[in-house]
Amino acid sequence: MNTLVVGSGFVGRALARHLTGSGDTAVLGSRTPPLPGDSPAGDGVVPDWIPLDITEDGAFAAALKDTGADSVVLVHGPSDVTWCEEHPDRALHGHAEAARQVARSVGGRRVVFISTDNVFDGAAGPPPDESAPTGPANAYGRAKLAAERMLAHLPAVTLLRVSLIYGWEPADTPKWLNFFAACAHRLLAAEPVTAPVDQWTTPVLLDDAVDVSTALLRATRTPPPLLHLGGPERISRADWAAVIAEELGAPPELVVGEPRALGRYAGRPASTCLSSGLLSTHPATARLAPRPVREACRLLIDRHVRATPPGNGDRRIPVTATPEEASGSSDPHAPTPAKSRTPHTPTPPRSGS
Repeated sequence: MNTLVVGSGFVGRALARHLTGSGDTAVLGSRTPPLPGDSPAGDGVVPDWIPLDITEDGAFAAALKDTGADSVVLVHGPSDVTWCEEHPDRALHGHAEAARQVARSVGGRRVVFISTDNVFDGAAGPPPDESAPTGPANAYGRAKLAAERMLAHLPAVTLLRVSLIYGWEPADTPKWLNFFAACAHRLLAAEPVTAPVDQWTTPVLLDDAVDVSTALLRATRTPPPLLHLGGPERISRADWAAVIAEELGAPPELVVGEPRALGRYAGRPASTCLSSGLLSTHPATARLAPRPVREACRLLIDRHVRATPPGNGDRRIPVTATPEEASGSSDPHAPTPAKSRTPHTPTPPRSGS
């Protein structure tokens, strides 16, 4: 399999590394190259990269020809919800024009388009499945939905809507950190984290998003044209941060819960969750159950933080990293510093399926 992965961000890089490391051919295409030495798993796998501005007319068609790709993953475009809200026209152009270029040139190649839970209105209630009507409440969701509609007619496309993706990122990553990484670096530096008690998500470990995307690309039977990927738990960001703190062995009082309306998530939907009625029914994905938050957090901490191998002794570790080692966590997408030290009391997670 020869895959052109359009977009060299957090998900695109991980997917291309996985495909390359497992013996397939994968080429990243983006306007800027991946970070130098970007192989967080320590395996030295660095996929090939080509410069590609997919919004430039004809550039995607040329990239298909140059790479000889027989499949495409589109994980391109601005994903900062706040930025998209401030620049709705540019957000729409970035996502919709990329989709238009793919739809025009991809032919019968298999396509996986990574979409979002933001295509829904975010109202509190059961996480929506593939049959739920869309109704985005923000510019990011509207841009993604426009791209979905441009791709939906393709003969071998899967529109893969994924809930909030998280994984390990170094503290000095130039762009904003995902929620798990931002919390972990702050907590390792003994810095408090404030997170909303009433903003809910069904988070998906990066490894699981990569596995499902890979399975869809390799499927011998045509996958469903629309598929949801959400974690098995509906959990608030405050409860999630508390799990991260517990698994790190950080003092629980470092996690401070607050109402969504009082913090930087005030403009976000109350619920950014997904469930699926199809993931467990297709042969390619039936055995790929997303991991629960605690299990995934423990895996990441064992892999990237602990000094001793997983399973040896106490899983809790001392908080010893310096603030300098946690630099970058003050980015607008990182959890905000606490205004008070009133600890958050976690609530039991609710099922996301």
